[in-house]
Amino acid sequence: MRFGYLVSGIVLALASINAVAEQPHHCAGPQLGTWRLESFSTEILETGEKTEPYGARPQGYLSYGADCRMYAIIVRQGRKAPAGSIPTDAEKIELFGGVLSYAGTYTIDGDKVSHHVDSSWNEAWTGTTQVREFRVEGKTLRIRSMPAKNPRDGRLSSSTIVWTKVQ
Repeated sequence: MRFGYLVSGIVLALASINAVAEQPHHCAGPQLGTWRLESFSTEILETGEKTEPYGARPQGYLSYGADCRMYAIIVRQGRKAPAGSIPTDAEKIELFGGVLSYAGTYTIDGDKVSHHVDSSWNEAWTGTTQVREFRVEGKTLRIRSMPAKNPRDGRLSSSTIVWTKVQ
C-alpha cells in the first residue's frame, strides 16, 4: 500500500512542477511592441572595418510581447525576386543570404536582453541564447550584439541595429 502512496505522491509532484512550468510569463517595459528596422551596421573588431551587410536601407521588424516572446526578421535592401514562381537553387541561395530571422522567448537583465532562440533562419542559432545590449530612447530602440563570430563570415564582430517604434 505504501508503494501506491509513493507513486501517487510522485505523480502529484510531477504534475505540480509541470503546472508551474506552464504558468504564463509576463514581461513589461519600454521594449514592448513592434519595431521597424532603420539601420543595421557591423564592425569587424580586428580591423575596425564597418559594413552595412543588409544595405543602407534594410527592411525588417522586431517584436517584444508581454508574454515574453519575441521575433526578428531582417531583409537585405534590394533583394531580387526569382524569375519564376519557384526559385532556382541559385536564387534560393541568394535569397537566403539576404535574410536573418529568428524567434523565441526573451529575458531582460539591466541593459541586456537575452533572446532564447526556439527557431531560426540559421539552425546553428536554434537552442542558443543571443545576448544583446539595448537602450530605448523615446521611439528609438538601439541594440548592439556582443562580440562574437559573425554568422556570415566567421570574423569577430559586433552589430548595431536601430529600430523605430511602430505606432
